[in-house]
Amino acid sequence: MGLVDKVAIVTGAGSGIGAATARALAEDGYAVALAGRREATLQEAAAAVPVDSRTLVVPTDVRDSASVQALFEATLDAFGRLDVLFNNAGVGAPSLPLEDLTLEQWQTVVDINLTGSFLCTQEAFRIMKNQRPRGGRIINNGSISAYVPRPNSAPYTATKHAITGLTRSTSLDGRKYDIACSQIDIGNAQTDMTKRMAAGTLQADGSVRVEPVMDVENVARAVVHMASLPPDANVQFMTIMATKMPYIGRG
Repeated sequence: MGLVDKVAIVTGAGSGIGAATARALAEDGYAVALAGRREATLQEAAAAVPVDSRTLVVPTDVRDSASVQALFEATLDAFGRLDVLFNNAGVGAPSLPLEDLTLEQWQTVVDINLTGSFLCTQEAFRIMKNQRPRGGRIINNGSISAYVPRPNSAPYTATKHAITGLTRSTSLDGRKYDIACSQIDIGNAQTDMTKRMAAGTLQADGSVRVEPVMDVENVARAVVHMASLPPDANVQFMTIMATKMPYIGRG
């Protein structure tokens, strides 16, 4: 397809935050590679961007290093460079008492949320440090759970705390290559994953409460803002959340 000015990769791009962000980046002039496990949902997300946008659909399993490598190679072949990586792919485990979780349930969350982000970050480094102009920006999807847990969420909470460590290390190790790294911590964006909140969500005191949610487009616009900063500026951490969600204080 040839070289373009601004290029982004979005993982977990088939729905929810990933699809909204891919669309927002395309509207902002980015060529966007949409990555995810299900090609059909990726194609639907790609069809929702402006008709004059340049998109690439790459079915990808972020747990698999060869699949991740193929994603970045395809993006480089199509667009010639990489300016932004949004590490968005993520899953949670069933809401079970910690002692009842299986090793497989734990490992699935770790492999997708943490190892997948690491593998994508590695590939982004390899491209960004060697391209001209050099550098780029990596944005990790953290979570409110990077700060405080929900009940019965040990695998998800542990990986999101770990993403904060990966963000900090990436920020430090990327300096010499002009690579910036940010983390966006999201609370209660309205997506398919949060539809269950309409029936109420388990609270730390054992009660079940319906929690406020916010439009997912707020997240997408925030990511575009973070991505659009000049190379000498970075939003290190941003929290964007439903204003009245029970997170600050006692709810």
